Amino acid sequence: MPGPRRNSPRLRDYDYATTGAYFVTVCSRERRCMFGDVVRDEMQLNRLGHIVADCWSDISAHVLSVQLDAFVVMPNHLHGIVWLEGAGHAPPLPS
Repeated sequence: MPGPRRNSPRLRDYDYATTGAYFVTVCSRERRCMFGDVVRDEMQLNRLGHIVADCWSDISAHVLSVQLDAFVVMPNHLHGIVWLEGAGHAPPLPS
């Protein structure tokens, strides 16, 4: 069962293609724990969790105006920092 809807943290009139760093969270469908487990305060990725980490790490190979910084895969979501470069040439962040 999906959790309650929350208000979007996005700024209404902000251009998310603007050069800069963005903190991004991507959640699994219905926030299901699918990517592994936390064992003794350490995330242990399962097969799907490794796929998520690999796909995240590969983003900048497909979108040249994007550079990736630190990220962490959690049981039901991923947190990461994305740098968009080349103002006006970067795809909007939701892309």
